[in-house]
Amino acid sequence: MVGVSLAFFIAAFATTATPTYPQQSVEPIPLSEVAPGIYVHFGANELMTAQNEGAIANVGFVVGRDAVAVIDTGGSVREGRALREAVQRISDKPIKYVINSHVHPDHVFGNAAFEGRAIFVGHHNLPRALASHGSFYIKALQREMKSALDGVKILPPTLIVNDEITLDLGDRRLSVKEWPTSHTDNDVTVFDPTSGVLFAGDLLFVQHVPVLDGSVLGWLKTIEELARVPATKVVPGHGRVSNWPDALAGERNYLQQLVSDCRGLIKRGIPLAQAAEVAGISQKSKWELFDQYNRRNATAAFSELEWE
Repeated sequence: MVGVSLAFFIAAFATTATPTYPQQSVEPIPLSEVAPGIYVHFGANELMTAQNEGAIANVGFVVGRDAVAVIDTGGSVREGRALREAVQRISDKPIKYVINSHVHPDHVFGNAAFEGRAIFVGHHNLPRALASHGSFYIKALQREMKSALDGVKILPPTLIVNDEITLDLGDRRLSVKEWPTSHTDNDVTVFDPTSGVLFAGDLLFVQHVPVLDGSVLGWLKTIEELARVPATKVVPGHGRVSNWPDALAGERNYLQQLVSDCRGLIKRGIPLAQAAEVAGISQKSKWELFDQYNRRNATAAFSELEWE
């Protein structure tokens, strides 16, 4: 989650040489098995800090008969290594794929822990987004994250998603689908028909206030299309596993409120700085981290809608 990337994150990418994997034991990341063969670590609803080592997003993996697919790698190489260790404690199958749901640091900072071990998968816009935003992330997060950034690398996908692709894990075939500009312009989802579980990435926020880094109108359209995915439960990018498609209701209401408020303020001639303080404010009691993100969401929505 990043505002025109830098704005929404005190976060950074650092480029280094290929990491040397430590020989000492790594403590595996805590996991919940949300369906047979589907494991998730739930991130804290916090900003990225050295204390939480960037572990603020949900990350997980799917175990098939022949291979494993990891979905997002976390906010640091330390988290990525702990995730890798958790996979290896549960399954002796190789990690064949690492799917990055989108560009934001809390979802991709752990990639280096899997370098040379897996095929990286992402939206066709993801390589450009990583290349264009990486240096800004470095400067913004370095002071806050300190040594928690050690080993972080920008690793673009080598398997590109145009429209939709299928990843075969043996007895499980995952559908990885790209979406139009919504939360960002490089979001993908991962659906496992075997379990009925959808990994929605940051196209869905539960509890944690949504973060807008793309198009508010596009996101609302995507929500309606997403609702047609034949899932039974969903792993959001942030928040707890929820029933599907009911989980979309809160996010839809929040974004609709932003649009309604911004349109009304624009019609009244209220300037952006003032509008950003009040748009969406009626939703405050419903979301965690509202004060940290709503003003920026309102700024982005207002800027988009004033050109209608």
